[in-house]
Amino acid sequence: MMLEELRETVSRLHAELVRYNLVAWTAGNVSGRAPGGELFVIKPSGISYDELTPEAMVVCDLDGNLVEGDYAPSSDTAAHAYTYRNLPEVNGVVHTHSTYASAWAARGEPIPCVLTAMADEFGGEIPVGPFALIGNDDIGKGIVATLSGHRSPAVLMQNHGVFSIGDSPKAAVKAAVMCEDVARTVHVARQLGEPLPIPQADIDRLYDRYQNVYGQRSHL
Repeated sequence: MMLEELRETVSRLHAELVRYNLVAWTAGNVSGRAPGGELFVIKPSGISYDELTPEAMVVCDLDGNLVEGDYAPSSDTAAHAYTYRNLPEVNGVVHTHSTYASAWAARGEPIPCVLTAMADEFGGEIPVGPFALIGNDDIGKGIVATLSGHRSPAVLMQNHGVFSIGDSPKAAVKAAVMCEDVARTVHVARQLGEPLPIPQADIDRLYDRYQNVYGQRSHL
């Protein structure tokens, strides 16, 4: 039942990538770690978003091997698997080729923290990870090396696109959405001139408030 619920969640979250214009054609993927930590659910390779259903989702182990499903897993499965193996606190991984964030990735340039929304969500700049080819652990190694000890839940993999992580698949999707949003705004700002940096002490205060105070909190 838990896997069935996770298949439903991961399938549904792919619609958010389309809704926020983060993907084109069949590119991009969402995955979620199953309870127990040894399996994850991910989008199958090359399947149209219109054809995605909970039943189409595939289940893999943390080595990226197919455990359950009728389709071949995403070509990014090895990157997701490596991330889950090495970041046990991560329960969701997302990959997109969203336009503005990927443009920063093509330049190999981190997105500077010049917006309060960036301080809130990312706690600083959005970093750039190394160039790596698809198909083995290299992308996953770059994700883990770049994000380990970093506040940002998103990384711009050089010449590629965005990978985001979260304590749930939904949180990882949110990070991907926000990454594209701030990438676009900072790009526009740079057309007008050099954006003004936010002092580190203020970034720290904004991040703490957003992570620990913002939103509805239980008073029990």
